[in-house]
Amino acid sequence: MAMDIKPSLLSFLVVLLFLLFAQSSNATNKIVEVNKICNTTIHPSFCSKILNSKPGGTNRADLITLVNYTIGVVRSNVTNTIRLIKSLIRNSTNSDAKDHYELCLKHFDYDEGALGEVEYAEKMLKAKDYQGVNVAASGVMATVDGCVFGDSPSDPVFPDHSLLPKYAEYVKQVADIICAICNYLTGIYK
Repeated sequence: MAMDIKPSLLSFLVVLLFLLFAQSSNATNKIVEVNKICNTTIHPSFCSKILNSKPGGTNRADLITLVNYTIGVVRSNVTNTIRLIKSLIRNSTNSDAKDHYELCLKHFDYDEGALGEVEYAEKMLKAKDYQGVNVAASGVMATVDGCVFGDSPSDPVFPDHSLLPKYAEYVKQVADIICAICNYLTGIYK
């Protein structure tokens, strides 16, 4: 039993599907000025420096290109931070410092930490789940805070004079840029 669809109804459905597709892909192809994105971050000048360092520039870069680039930047910085932490653990002679660095390694490493969140962000980006990317970037920021400030507000902050706090802050700021871009991708900002 075949359905009898009138040509005008069929045309209407085709146009409707086209409009729905065009609407859903519109945000992903959208080009937003770097300054506009960066003004929504915690450190706009840092954001501008990172995004404007993208090879090929940002003049015609769409939001997907920018978030993909920024996820690559945060992955690289998380990996460098893990190397630093492992070096600090190896060279630490103070047991409190070594304990702190081992805790930080858990916060940055794959299983429980920032590197796992970065991998999740990459997976969510491939699935076009921009809210998922945002959640993963927020997770990176939370794990960094766990390293720097401890897992609980009652934990005393370790007086770390190594480069680790600087590296951690850099990672956190790059993750904030990912969140800002995702806010445009999800339509929170227009």
